[in-house]
Amino acid sequence: MAVTLNPNLLLAVPLAPLAGAAIAGLLGTKFFGNVVGRKTSHTATILGVLVAFILSAMTLNDVVNGAHYNGTVYNWMTVAGLKLEIGFQIDALSAMMMCVVTFVSLMVHVYTIGYMAEDEGYNRFFSYISLFTFSMLMLVMANNFLQLFFGWEAVGLVSYLLIGFWYTRPTAIVANMKAFLVNRVGDFGFILGIGLLLAYAGSMDYQEVFAKKEQLMTLTLPGTDWALLTVACICLFIGAMGKSAQFPLHVWLPDSMEGPTPISALIHAATMVTAGIFMVTRMSPLFELSDTALSFILVIGSITALFMGFLGIIQNDIKRVVAYSTLSQLGYMTVALGSSAYSVAVFHLMTHAFFKALLFLGAGSVIIGMHHDQDIRNMGGLRKYMPITWITSLLGSLALIGTPFFSGFYSKDSIIEAVAATHIWGAGFANFAVLAGVFVTAFYSFRMYFLVFHGEERFGKAHAHDDHHHGESHGTNAAAAHDGHGHDDHGHDEEDDHAHHGLAPGQKPHESPFVVWFPLAMLAIPSVIIGYLTIGPMLFGDFFKGVITFGENHPAMEELAHEFHGPMAMAMHSLTSLPLWLAISGVATAYYCYMINPRVPAWFYAKFKFLHTLLDNKYYMDKFNEVVFAGGARALGNGLWNVGDKTLIDGLLVNGSAKVVGWFSTLTRLAQTGYIYHYAFVMILGILGFLVYFLPFWHA
Repeated sequence: MAVTLNPNLLLAVPLAPLAGAAIAGLLGTKFFGNVVGRKTSHTATILGVLVAFILSAMTLNDVVNGAHYNGTVYNWMTVAGLKLEIGFQIDALSAMMMCVVTFVSLMVHVYTIGYMAEDEGYNRFFSYISLFTFSMLMLVMANNFLQLFFGWEAVGLVSYLLIGFWYTRPTAIVANMKAFLVNRVGDFGFILGIGLLLAYAGSMDYQEVFAKKEQLMTLTLPGTDWALLTVACICLFIGAMGKSAQFPLHVWLPDSMEGPTPISALIHAATMVTAGIFMVTRMSPLFELSDTALSFILVIGSITALFMGFLGIIQNDIKRVVAYSTLSQLGYMTVALGSSAYSVAVFHLMTHAFFKALLFLGAGSVIIGMHHDQDIRNMGGLRKYMPITWITSLLGSLALIGTPFFSGFYSKDSIIEAVAATHIWGAGFANFAVLAGVFVTAFYSFRMYFLVFHGEERFGKAHAHDDHHHGESHGTNAAAAHDGHGHDDHGHDEEDDHAHHGLAPGQKPHESPFVVWFPLAMLAIPSVIIGYLTIGPMLFGDFFKGVITFGENHPAMEELAHEFHGPMAMAMHSLTSLPLWLAISGVATAYYCYMINPRVPAWFYAKFKFLHTLLDNKYYMDKFNEVVFAGGARALGNGLWNVGDKTLIDGLLVNGSAKVVGWFSTLTRLAQTGYIYHYAFVMILGILGFLVYFLPFWHA
């Protein structure tokens, strides 16, 4: 049985995608002369991610058999005793994350061959997604805060490049800048938390900081009576709120749909948005010592889980429905963290990665078949035209709503049970939020499913629903052309943004090419079975033993273990439980409203138009940020300019000093008459004054 892991093989895991990114990004782009072509670029990047996945799977197998690794790979520098290092901590948590990240990334890479087939930025896109994979692997494999922060910022940077991939479109530029700025807000809190731990623990190594947790627990923030550990944990979680899109720092994620669909799947499934969930889980020895921090996490997660789900109900863009679903599910994971059920949170992270990547890639396949129309009101009846996309999307939707025996059921129901078992402040609201969220999730998921795949065929007709985002004209059009059904309007020019969206009269949808539907089939398999196979060892076995810490005063996992009698018994018990019937009610309501009696949603819209307006404006969070934060920043800038720069610096210091010199010069100029007798008179006055002043001293 292996005792430790080979550091050279571990180093190859992140370096293999980095090598692929370098080949595609340096040798395959115009800037370096297009030395290699498209085939070489996608082969190099896919091979790099494939190598990373195989090595990650081998590592996970070794970890299950008792292997581990925690050591320094590269010593960057030592400053006043502080070691700044690149190092790996490989245990059950990081090995599981490595496998999830590399597998989902591999599927996205393969999918991209078809999706971006004729896009001008083909090689650049492959370089970006491979670089994204490298960044995420560095984050999850880190054994110290320095490397964690490097990976944290690197995924933020590459996501900025990917969201704004079609950089000639103003909406993409606004979206990537919004994502970048909102994440900077969270990252400010994150670096403050790291700084506090460094200042009082004297190290950036995880294990060294954890070893001093009892000492840190006794300290308070200087000048206050706040517990130092509570402040540090909340600051760290603020970083997670940005990366994992928790209220109120969630506003960037829906707009990130401006990027191509493959990166939507990569960002929203297994990588960037789950970084915060992973980080809090890794820091469980610290968070367990602060009930205040856990309560804060619990409430924020509850708000996100419920209220972001409401927004999914009124979306008509197929990708945005799935995006708001991601927000809601991230809220569920965060609720699990706040309930001190960290293993349940990462379990849902894993299952969600598969079915959410499946739903995003399925949405992309639908967009291809619809010739880059993303409005679900223009679809309908696609089941008979796109059978593979239909069945895989159905499996993903069933997993999402928590259908018994599907992967999402085991993780989602475990979160609901953990919340019911916790005694942390805020658990009552959290329990209501996660239960209500079950109905909401089922409703908006199957609203989209029924409108897309069933009912009347609404495509190929003159319609008024063209005011929503249809912006995938570059990649999806290319993929359609790759399959022989596309138009010829490729490229990044402005005319493409105004090209016809959707099917022309008489045209029919078509199934996507093999390279597009193959990843759907591969992702559908774990979406169905992975929860059943892994719930026992991951939640109630020794898989996370010694990796995740649970406090004695937080009994949620103990109560879950007491009630767990195997995955089959859990599924059978759910037949009489409230969550399943809430999910069934959501599906039935969606079917009635959109398949049987469409007048019902129209009636609701007419009666509750104010509510629809509130949801359509996303609770006016963007407006609030624009008026308060952006407006406040502009007002502060104008104030500093008018008062500080114009009045104080220019007016007082620069122009004021010049005026004083000018005034003094004006006075002295009056004495410069040019007459000798004036000068002689002044000299005589000077001598007289001198004599008068010093005469008393002479007499003394």
